[in-house]
Amino acid sequence: MDATAARNRGMLLYKIYRAFTYAVTPLVRLHMQWRRLLGLEHPNRWPERFGWPSVPRPSGRLLWFHAVSLGEGMAAIPVIKRCVECRPDLSILMTTTTLSAFEVIKNQLPNGVLYQFSPLDTPAAVDNFLDYWKPNAIVILESELWPNLIMGSSRKGILLALLNARVSMKSFRLWSQPVLLPLISLMLSKFSLIIPLSTLQAIHFQILQAPPAIINFSGDLKYAVEYDASNGETGSIDDLKGELTHRQVWMAASIHRGEEQVVLEAHEALIQKYPDLVTIIVPRYGQHGQDIAQELQKEGNIVALRSQRQRIVPGTQFYVVDTIGELRHLYGLSPIAVIGGSFLPGLAGHNISEAAAAGCAVLTGYHVGHFLHMVKEMQALNPLSVMQVSGTLELQGAIMKLFGDPKVLEARRMAAKQAFCALSTDIISNVWNHLNFYILETVARK
Repeated sequence: MDATAARNRGMLLYKIYRAFTYAVTPLVRLHMQWRRLLGLEHPNRWPERFGWPSVPRPSGRLLWFHAVSLGEGMAAIPVIKRCVECRPDLSILMTTTTLSAFEVIKNQLPNGVLYQFSPLDTPAAVDNFLDYWKPNAIVILESELWPNLIMGSSRKGILLALLNARVSMKSFRLWSQPVLLPLISLMLSKFSLIIPLSTLQAIHFQILQAPPAIINFSGDLKYAVEYDASNGETGSIDDLKGELTHRQVWMAASIHRGEEQVVLEAHEALIQKYPDLVTIIVPRYGQHGQDIAQELQKEGNIVALRSQRQRIVPGTQFYVVDTIGELRHLYGLSPIAVIGGSFLPGLAGHNISEAAAAGCAVLTGYHVGHFLHMVKEMQALNPLSVMQVSGTLELQGAIMKLFGDPKVLEARRMAAKQAFCALSTDIISNVWNHLNFYILETVARK
């Protein structure tokens, strides 16, 4: 298929997609109302999802940052701060999709940065949003490749950048099929800058026919998420540190349903040797934490629940964190961090760099998805920086060894911290230089 035929095929597929999303808009509205009733959408700000604003647009040029959820949104914040510092002439708008991201990120943004929920990818919602906010450029994080948003923005002359760019293996296999390749190729041709998450992701984008000249490397922005324990509830964290003095502590972070069995079985084995053991459990979702705490209490365990600000007292075996947005501060409580979302097939891992930044010995499973590049990069710098274990027996054996040999534990903690420091150096400066050259200087000339 020659270039003209491919482009025509891509435009045809986009028109079909646009017509389909226009036709199902009434059903999307009903679905969003249902999500609101379930508490999955903001009770008052849900109209923002249809492109209706809740704050006035400032005058002048506007730069829009969009991330789907909490992890991507936190990765964007250091770049946003650099933009505020270096380009005070620009107004900045931040959007995310999820309620959990809203609850945390709205308190992390610099003064003056506007925050809205992102529009759904229906023609009316996208057009409403773009016509009101009139962004001069859009900076998208990771994998938010929505046809109505991208094509609509290009049609209005809005510049597009994709930072920490990635496509999952499932999406890559789908998009690279001959039927859909012309559409994704057309969409990627509308970008002025793509900064891939890794070398493998760069290859994926080249196979999907992104223009090679716009692909640039800067490093993974998730290494650049600011670690500053003073940004958390410092008094609360300090109190917990005091309560954990002289006790063996380990943390299981970002665990998904089903993974608690791996954690609890490891705890049962460990507590036989370390009777004063405290296991900190931080589920991915708060309700899961409450469910775990209930089950543990039914079995007669003494459990402290984070949302209730319950204290860790003599005899407490479990500290269950059922809040959001505190994980990177809580890593300072434990010398050992086991990162979940990685012990069961079908899961895709979570960010290990925050635990490394806090100086934890880092352990994870093997189902790490696109975080595999992060594991391999850290291990390449220092093989001791990340340990991968396959299940309960390997996990309890690894933790037993770390508790039993302070020198081994300290070596792994130092290795993780050093690997993080090496990989996080200059990432924000590199991203900023590319963003300024490919996007902001063009905006300034308009």
